[in-house]
Amino acid sequence: MTTVFASPDDLLAAVGTELGSSDWVAIEQDRIDGFADATDDHQWIHVDPEAAAAGPFGSTIAHGYLTLALTNRFLPQIVRVDGVSMGINYGVNKVRFPQPVPVGSRVRGHATLTHAEEIDGGVQAVITMTVEIEGGTKPACIVESVSRFLR
Repeated sequence: MTTVFASPDDLLAAVGTELGSSDWVAIEQDRIDGFADATDDHQWIHVDPEAAAAGPFGSTIAHGYLTLALTNRFLPQIVRVDGVSMGINYGVNKVRFPQPVPVGSRVRGHATLTHAEEIDGGVQAVITMTVEIEGGTKPACIVESVSRFLR
């Protein structure tokens, strides 16, 4: 279920609110290979199933930045801010990759509104997104995502 804010101003009073979770997404080899092609990062731990099977993770793993990029898919499933002229992905404050994502895993995002402040023309919000691995004990990624919601 998507958490909906009627306006950017409503974010200011909602700091600390858990916003919810996205749908699960399967991480298959074709997604990993496509990301490798898009970024020219063809390291064997990502794209060579045979070599990776004998490596430290027992299979290929998703690129950390693929996991990070999926937060742009998850965020609109979790939160929507109405009454805006534009939403802008302003960047990130901090990113960590505590656990690799093995091929065949499913991941989802879980978000909390951790900071919001008035800016010229709107509100800047920091949403901490935790990318969970289904059945995992540690998250795959934790990111402080910064968005601007302009009136």
